[in-house]
Amino acid sequence: MKNQADTQERKQRAAVLMMQGTASDVGKSLVTAAIGRIMTQDGYRTAPFKSQNMALNSYVTVDGKEIGRAQGMQAEAFGITATSDMNPILLKPSGEMSAQIVVHGVPHTALSAREYREKFLPEAKGTVLDALDRLRAAYDIVLMEGAGSPAEINLKARDIVNMNLAGWADAPVLLIADIDRGGVFAFLVGTLELLEPHERARVKGFIINKFRGDLSLLQPGLDWLEQRTGIPVLGVLPFLPQLRIEAEDSVVLEGTSGRMQPGSAKELDIAVIRYPRISNFTDFDPLEDEPDTAVRYVTSVEELGTPDAIILPGTKNTAADLNYLREQGFPEAIMYALEHGTLQLTGICGGYQMLGRKLLDPHAVENAEPGDSDGLGYLPLSTEFLPHKTTVRVSGTLADGHPLQLCGLDPGAAEEIPVAGYEIHMGTTTNHEGAGVRSLFRLTGPEGETLPEGWGTPDGKIWGTYLHGLFHNDSLRRAWLDGIRQGKGLAPLARTFSSAALREQEFDRLADAVRASLDMRAVYRIMGLPGEEG
Repeated sequence: MKNQADTQERKQRAAVLMMQGTASDVGKSLVTAAIGRIMTQDGYRTAPFKSQNMALNSYVTVDGKEIGRAQGMQAEAFGITATSDMNPILLKPSGEMSAQIVVHGVPHTALSAREYREKFLPEAKGTVLDALDRLRAAYDIVLMEGAGSPAEINLKARDIVNMNLAGWADAPVLLIADIDRGGVFAFLVGTLELLEPHERARVKGFIINKFRGDLSLLQPGLDWLEQRTGIPVLGVLPFLPQLRIEAEDSVVLEGTSGRMQPGSAKELDIAVIRYPRISNFTDFDPLEDEPDTAVRYVTSVEELGTPDAIILPGTKNTAADLNYLREQGFPEAIMYALEHGTLQLTGICGGYQMLGRKLLDPHAVENAEPGDSDGLGYLPLSTEFLPHKTTVRVSGTLADGHPLQLCGLDPGAAEEIPVAGYEIHMGTTTNHEGAGVRSLFRLTGPEGETLPEGWGTPDGKIWGTYLHGLFHNDSLRRAWLDGIRQGKGLAPLARTFSSAALREQEFDRLADAVRASLDMRAVYRIMGLPGEEG
């Protein structure tokens, strides 16, 4: 009877498929999002899963848990609510050799790379498999995403995210390679050569990503690859320019630094200071989609110049990145810019903390030893870093008399501009001058009470907030930009786009491109499932 019950339980569990890559940043997350979107369109209840993620760009679930942004994005692409089961272990680097370990959305501990491998990984298998089992009980399909490469010889013994996990879940694997970076055949064949025979047997198909050009010219190589390995190429996916789906890793910011190009058609110049530990830079994606706005990520004072607005973004370590700003000479450059034409200085999360007068660290949360340090001093605020982390989704409206009114927002329109976002921070910020600054937002608390959030100077020129996702609020984003336009003597644009609708449009654009280029019947067959035609 037990064997019969076990067989029935296995039949009821979701089918699984794992996407692995020949390297980091080959497109695993987006390919997973596309395939899951297609499967959802085909009627399957589909969920994403990545056992262990390393990223500073994170996502807050509706129950206040922190997971990798890629899995949050994938859940949205699949039309489901993200949970911590979809990314039970998140690593947030805090230094060159250390990271904060987040387990099921809650900070667990901080460990060095050696400590993580020796102390944490041996106990992580149970956490990972329990989460996967819950997903498999709730969905028809679970799409599993690997990390980096499965052929990292030094990491394989304690692997919980690539081939070991595929074996535990008995999952077929599709191996993804990026042809845009070159050497695609060497990447694929070399990866296979470094796998053990039982691992190699799990690889059921290749996907070549980011192809540009005439596919017929690639065909001889594809034929050779299939003959050489005995594994089919299931699809050659096109390079999709300007795909507006948020990225997880700051590597995508490479090449976005520098001054606004002369003759640019964009009328507004916004500079985001890119410090070493920048996090949640996807906050600014909607600004890049506005027709009149250019967003630059700058790493030096020479690049900064005098933009229309300067943004200090989120960071994994406020104190360390503030030291970086001082070492690079940014405080003086920011002051110069504000005196010579820059209209706005804005801080988000860690950048908001930097704008205050004091950073207090009595528990050595951000530093090796307890102590205090000076902020940039633009706002009469102090921030005390605390051992516990705030992770919450919030909503509300603009506050009465909010300082943004002098950036083009009518104070009487506060009730008409909704605000929603999420907070991820380890600290609490206090205003020490009352009326010397004005609150930005009125948020609704857990008991229905009204809570002030964010502070700014009365003239609206300098302000900060803990709210990530602020510029995804369409009315607020456009009103803020129109205020800057007015400050430059330009007429407001007033009308804007829906960032949520644009996101859905881009998910469909991605899925349509992949469906047209990938043999989905073969994918379903590999999983033992009927395809869209039954």
